[in-house]
Amino acid sequence: MSRVRLSRWLLAIPMSLLALATIYPLLFTVNVAMKTRRDYILDRFSLTDTLRWDNISAAWNSVGMDRYFVNSLIVVTSSVLLLLLLGSMAGFALSQLRFRGSSALFLGCLAGLFVPFQVIMVPLARIMADTALIDTYPGLILVFVAQFLPFTVFLMTSYYKTIPREIIDAARIDGNSVYGVYRRIMLPLGTPALLSVGILNALFCWNDVLMSLVMMPSADHRTLMVGVTSLRGQYSDDIPTFASGVLIAAIPVLVVYLFLQRQIADGVAAGSTKG
Repeated sequence: MSRVRLSRWLLAIPMSLLALATIYPLLFTVNVAMKTRRDYILDRFSLTDTLRWDNISAAWNSVGMDRYFVNSLIVVTSSVLLLLLLGSMAGFALSQLRFRGSSALFLGCLAGLFVPFQVIMVPLARIMADTALIDTYPGLILVFVAQFLPFTVFLMTSYYKTIPREIIDAARIDGNSVYGVYRRIMLPLGTPALLSVGILNALFCWNDVLMSLVMMPSADHRTLMVGVTSLRGQYSDDIPTFASGVLIAAIPVLVVYLFLQRQIADGVAAGSTKG
């Protein structure tokens, strides 16, 4: 029993330190957001003794956070729905349908995971400008789909490979077409993976700054994360207001993590036992 307790303590100590290191930035941001500008300049690390919600209202109203929030909601929702549709169809085809070149196609999708956006940023921006997709919702949606589709295809293919082939064969014998098998069998069975992948992609798209900044440069079409960066400029140092903006942008992500953390973990491990 002493060895078991010792092993638990040895595991609990580093995990506690890791949890503290993860929680501290959030607590520090909340503390700074509750301070006045003068209090922050005098001592940025001291604990605030008052709750100043006017900083949050100032951050929300100063740069039009409501418009940025709606922009992010439109782009993220559309991107996730399109990613789930294309990813589930590709995952079904690559895992259950037999056709020539499926393995090479799957490896090509995996290769997309290793291409960072910074490598293709300049040529992609030029293509988007030539096709009049810069500073439009469809342009950013297409960029999000192209960037995160390899990840979605990989997880959905890995998950669908765990479904027995006999189920597909039985559905085909019953007279279902390929589309019928996908709609009646694969989509219901893939609901856990679709939920997990959808949550992960929503977090990726919501937290993105670089792609949103390149594809939506005008102030009217900025996403929420890009809008937060406008709270701090070259001649502005109102850090409490900036911290309030960061807190506003982080609240939806925190809510998702708190209530859907099991689905997020399942999404990371989807199909890890086979495939």
